Amino acid sequence: MNICLFRQDEMGKALPLGDERAKHIVKVLKKGAGDTFDAGIIGGKAGVATITGIGDGGMSFSFEPFSDEERAEGKMLRPLTLIVGFPRPIQLRRLLRDVAGLGAELIILSGTELGEKSYMESNDIKDGAALRMLLDGTVQAASTHVPELVVAKSLREAVSISGCGSSANVALDNRRATKSLGAWLFDESEKGALSRVCAAIGSERGWTERERDFLESASFSLCSMGNRVLRTETAVTVASSIILDRMGFLN
Repeated sequence: MNICLFRQDEMGKALPLGDERAKHIVKVLKKGAGDTFDAGIIGGKAGVATITGIGDGGMSFSFEPFSDEERAEGKMLRPLTLIVGFPRPIQLRRLLRDVAGLGAELIILSGTELGEKSYMESNDIKDGAALRMLLDGTVQAASTHVPELVVAKSLREAVSISGCGSSANVALDNRRATKSLGAWLFDESEKGALSRVCAAIGSERGWTERERDFLESASFSLCSMGNRVLRTETAVTVASSIILDRMGFLN
């Protein structure tokens, strides 16, 4: 746990000792009264929490944001939107954790024509497991900002939600790609068009010809990452890393 995150309404209240965060702080980090730990408010400031007491009523603490303004921002999210064809549930958990760690701003899980329809009924979305994975990735990155997660029934709906009209748009494809992702990023960078990126990655069976036609009509460039076929979760993580690096966020 690289940072302990709290909701705004939890600040100023004792944290129950049965809470996983309290267990980690007391039993793993071996913290006691008077000790400090890195903490933050979800969607807000990062700073330092000081344990003021531990008893039957829980672990009480105070919180002070970092004095350095940049550090107190809590590592803002990057202007990257990901449209992802629904992967298998076990892949989804890893994907969300890794993408949150990288700091993508918006993740749109989309139904696709070749995607398995039952994946969209995943309990991970319904029971809050998806949010927990996003929080896990955010904590790993020592950030306070959690990516937004949206579910779309179709690729057309996902593109509409994405607001891609104000971004550079790319879709991974190993059938009709006109250039590599790296070459596309270089070209867009030369044009000064990488202030915001929307990337679409299909489900494990890829795009249909109709979806390719639609993506191109919506100003998405079809690009490849080589001739190897990757799992959706791998393609999302690799593509996000390449894009964020070219945007200058991994320098």
